[in-house]
Amino acid sequence: MRIEELELVSNRPVADGYFVLDLHKRGGLPGILPGQFVQFRVDNDKNTFLRRPISVYDIDYDRGIISLLIKKVGSGTRAMAGLYKGMKVNLVYPLGNSFSLPGPQQRSLLVGGGVGVAPLLLLARVMKGKSLDFKFLLGYQSVDHIIEKQRYSELAELLITTDDGSYGYKGLITEHPELAGDDYDNIYCCGPEAMMKSVAGIARSKGKFCEVSLENTMACGYGVCLCCVEDTVKGNVCTCTEGPVFNINELRWQI
Repeated sequence: MRIEELELVSNRPVADGYFVLDLHKRGGLPGILPGQFVQFRVDNDKNTFLRRPISVYDIDYDRGIISLLIKKVGSGTRAMAGLYKGMKVNLVYPLGNSFSLPGPQQRSLLVGGGVGVAPLLLLARVMKGKSLDFKFLLGYQSVDHIIEKQRYSELAELLITTDDGSYGYKGLITEHPELAGDDYDNIYCCGPEAMMKSVAGIARSKGKFCEVSLENTMACGYGVCLCCVEDTVKGNVCTCTEGPVFNINELRWQI
């Protein structure tokens, strides 16, 4: 874990209500695993006292760039949207555990909704580097909310659902034929809790391996504040240290 200041080199809108911050670390980045997150100090908003947990979206080690996908939902994230090139950003990182990787002959489905698509991009980049077989299944409210479609489709086949049918399959992500089928061995999932619980139920009913990345509120990021506690088969654990990635068999969602 490090506490460092990085320089903002780009703040770019990517969809309605979503933006990406590209941050440069002079001297190179530490190793960061897919599923890990940062704690972001918001200095330009007097109403935001606690750091904000943000999943790592992408990494460019050659350029020393870490990218964070953020959704504007409150005072803190709106303040983050107002940051501009050249500003310094203070991060605690990398935090949490990571997704596990499938076996070489296994087929994986990377399922994400909304801002939950963020950690799946880095996971996909790692999986592609190891020549693993996977597809994306991503869900959004509408075509205006689709995030960097080309970036995902360059890595693997991309299947999209929208609630209103303005792009791709119309309906909930859990209704998509790909998820209902049997052409995969593993599911890796991140998004709204209700969606993840539904995906976990499908995985369990089919006997599929499934990991989910939880989006619990995290104030500290290293297990002190206890505001991110999750009920598991091992008892209450801190999502920030024991997670954010959990095998669904560890969670008490469907027990």
